[in-house]
Amino acid sequence: MNSLAEIKYQISNIKKKWQRHKVAKGQSNFTRQGGLCASVPLSLCACSLKLVAMLLPVLSAGCEFLGTAAPADYYYLNPHKKLSTIARVALVDLDNASSHPEVSADVTEALYRALQKRQLFGLTVVHRDDPAWHSLQLAPNSTYNLEQLSSIHKALKCDAVLTGAITEYRPYPQLTIGLRLKLLDLKDGQLIWAVEQIWDSSDKTTENRIKKYLRSQTRSSSSDLSKKLVTVSSLKFIKFVAFEVAQTL
Repeated sequence: MNSLAEIKYQISNIKKKWQRHKVAKGQSNFTRQGGLCASVPLSLCACSLKLVAMLLPVLSAGCEFLGTAAPADYYYLNPHKKLSTIARVALVDLDNASSHPEVSADVTEALYRALQKRQLFGLTVVHRDDPAWHSLQLAPNSTYNLEQLSSIHKALKCDAVLTGAITEYRPYPQLTIGLRLKLLDLKDGQLIWAVEQIWDSSDKTTENRIKKYLRSQTRSSSSDLSKKLVTVSSLKFIKFVAFEVAQTL
């Protein structure tokens, strides 16, 4: 992963190249030609795109994310880890920071089913009262050292552990769910994948994605879909969220 110092250095280089280009070519025709890449060399555009690519993993791994603009926008997938090397994953019951304790089981189950459909790895749900997990005496959503990760590996007989929390849940006035999830490699403790996002059913882009999701699940007409959106149940919304999460892997 690139450091912030390296990113600042790249930004500085882009600014210098841009200034040199303006001096050599005269005033930019940005407004007339409708975009930056229309008025600068391809090499400079490529440099800008490279910087964007560098920023994405930094933002994904180092910040807390809230958003509803696109399907599970705020996720991180380690480019140096291959999911094909992960045979079995233990999904630990999610923590619940909302005022609705009953939703934990529903979200965990929906997430399990959505990930199972992806057929990426073997998956087992580990409940809080499971003797194997209970014997570890570990908080389900915390930072573990290598010794603790080794203990999880032996106790749960898995290669990676998926933990997380329901950061927010509101069934009304509009359905809202917030999730924070992370998948850790138990061999070296490295982060394989992470998601942090809030889904708000009143958000227009989220509503459009729900329509697309419902259309893929049924053969309903557009008018029928509009009616379903008005009466969409909490369970259906949870399944939609789980589906979007699974698609990031």
